[in-house]
Amino acid sequence: MLTSRLPGRVEPYRLAAHAEHLEGLVALADLPRLADEVGAQRGDARVWLDFTIDAQGRRVISGHLEAELQLPCRRCLSPMAQDVASDFLLGMVTSDALAADLPSTHEPVLVENEQLNLLGVVEDELILSLPQVVYHDEADCAVSRDQLSSGAASDASEASPKSPFDVLKHLKGKT
Repeated sequence: MLTSRLPGRVEPYRLAAHAEHLEGLVALADLPRLADEVGAQRGDARVWLDFTIDAQGRRVISGHLEAELQLPCRRCLSPMAQDVASDFLLGMVTSDALAADLPSTHEPVLVENEQLNLLGVVEDELILSLPQVVYHDEADCAVSRDQLSSGAASDASEASPKSPFDVLKHLKGKT
């Protein structure tokens, strides 16, 4: 069981040179961009990171994260528990030009002044792994199927739509 907190900033090149492994927890409340996306969160994300140098000499971070988030249901807007997990492979770069040289299997992560904002990396991966839409089961949702349809659309579809050219037919005497 993970009990330690991940550091906010690390020296990734040094960690990769020593093939270090980091694992720990990140408080979801410390991730403001995630809160902007899905609302305030409680609990922790569990994170495992391996810093290595691959066969081509690239410094990479392979990682896995898991979290239980409270995401709003798109029907009733009530929060519901959703497990989120992500496996990722990051290539460390110092500029956007170097990011273009990474293979498609790697996502670039920008290292500035030999420092990496680890919390930002975890937050990015959590946001990228969010599901597109979240719904309760119909039986559990506070909004019923009848409340989702307005009824006015069904009445309008029963009456045949009037063509804008009906007036022209009448004027030409072709009724």
